[in-house]
Amino acid sequence: MDILTLLPFIVLIGAMFLMTRSAKKKQAAAAQMRNDMQPGTGVRTIGGMYATVKEVHDDTVILEVAPGVHAIYAKNSIGAVLDDAEYNRIVHGDDPELDADGTVVPDDASSLTGESDSAEVAKIDLAKDDAADDVEPEDAAVKEVKDAKDAKDESKTDGDADSK
Repeated sequence: MDILTLLPFIVLIGAMFLMTRSAKKKQAAAAQMRNDMQPGTGVRTIGGMYATVKEVHDDTVILEVAPGVHAIYAKNSIGAVLDDAEYNRIVHGDDPELDADGTVVPDDASSLTGESDSAEVAKIDLAKDDAADDVEPEDAAVKEVKDAKDAKDESKTDGDADSK
């Protein structure tokens, strides 16, 4: 046999080996993360629920999902073990970066444009036009019905007939 005929098979087998190897590494890292869980750490389940670990057993974990509410989960259902800063930021809304920086973001952009009292600002008139008030509501409804009827008639072809 020629080596060139075997080359695609060798490449395919090598790619499969590399894919399974990386998957095994990810599984081992996830198992190590789950084994390193300690009571008091924050976790995210694979369902997206955030909770605090209360007890760790061989195959199960007791999580506090709300103050005083405990639930038993399988260790495999823990998606990520979070550090304290990330858990507090997500669950409690604490952001230590904002507290340390003291920067306040304004609600509007007027403070970012600078103080310009003398400049004329173009304003958009959001009031109704007087011409629109001249049309009576009954006339507008009759006009809409006529427009709909005309559109229906235009969609007919020569061979179509009214079925009334």
